[in-house]
Amino acid sequence: MNDISQQERAVELLQQLGLKEYEARAFVALTRRQRGTAKEISETSDVPRTRVYDAIRVLESKGLVETQHSNPQVFRAVSIDEAVSSLEAEYRDRTERLRDSLADLEPVDNESHEDVTHEVWALSGGQGITSRTQRLIDDADQECVLVIGDESVFTEQLAERLRAAQERGVDVIVGTVTEELREMVRDALPDVESFVSGLEWLRQSALSGDETEISRLLLVDHSAILVSSFTATEAGRTHEQGVFGGGFDNGLVTIVRRLMGTGLLDIESATGES
Repeated sequence: MNDISQQERAVELLQQLGLKEYEARAFVALTRRQRGTAKEISETSDVPRTRVYDAIRVLESKGLVETQHSNPQVFRAVSIDEAVSSLEAEYRDRTERLRDSLADLEPVDNESHEDVTHEVWALSGGQGITSRTQRLIDDADQECVLVIGDESVFTEQLAERLRAAQERGVDVIVGTVTEELREMVRDALPDVESFVSGLEWLRQSALSGDETEISRLLLVDHSAILVSSFTATEAGRTHEQGVFGGGFDNGLVTIVRRLMGTGLLDIESATGES
């Protein structure tokens, strides 16, 4: 990635963290220059000189820029580590205030809904699916059966959640689509039971034109199920989609569990399921 691409990426990320475009561009320019006047910042960042001072005032209030009151004034960016720490602290503060505000909202009085035996919800995007996967594992009390269909799914964060579940007494079983991926699981979770799944359709379908690849299957406490997949396109995997639900009847859970356990020897006898 060249310098221009890196600069634009940095500006984009700073905007995602709450800075406006001119503020982000001015800060990136100062980080590259170490220090500079408003004119120099404008030349490096393409921010109009008349707007540089406004941007600098905001950056200074956030602890990202320091000012030398000479003639002309000279500005410099704080160190990268210091800037990141300041932005992290502000981000955490905002999310905590958001949590408090949402928690204090008055509920809307809706008409009562009939009780349902089960619900199914759709998920879109890897971040949301990963978050829901981790939450389901965190909430597990008895058993967690996970089949991993793609290496990218098995992150250190996922391993930590599975390890924590096992340590609090949850039976954790992990299946993979390849022996290589199983070895990764064994290295990270040596005490967790693992196996290579016999479900070939996790990786590819026998149906013509179906290029969907299952990324993960999760069953928690015989009641909550999550399934997600990648859709292959000419440009590669661009999106992950999934569904999850809870409160399923025993028949569906038994079928899903036995499918997920294909390839795991003695899984039924090990758990006492008939």
